[in-house]
Amino acid sequence: MDKDDLRYVGHMVDCARRIQIYLGGKSRSDFDADEILQLAVIHLIQTIGEAARLVSSGFQQEHREIPWAAIVGMRHRIVHDYLNIDFDIAWEVAARDLPQLILSLNPLLPPSP
Repeated sequence: MDKDDLRYVGHMVDCARRIQIYLGGKSRSDFDADEILQLAVIHLIQTIGEAARLVSSGFQQEHREIPWAAIVGMRHRIVHDYLNIDFDIAWEVAARDLPQLILSLNPLLPPSP
């Protein structure tokens, strides 16, 4: 296990938690009406994807339960097609997928001191 891999996984969890905090108590209507919130969520999803991309292939192979390719693919879609961001997908990722991602990634991290 590479120290950098753990750093990237930790960064993914931190970004996902920040999205949860930002969206805490917010409805889909709130999200749609708040451009700053949309941009923050999109940026953090991009950051999660970039961190996933940097995780070594060996670590990814050891932890196939994590959908690495889908996470990186979401980042590529946002970065390379930023003029056509689908906020329906961003909301679904944030509301449905990130809680499960956090649950899947947490066991990979060492316990906090």
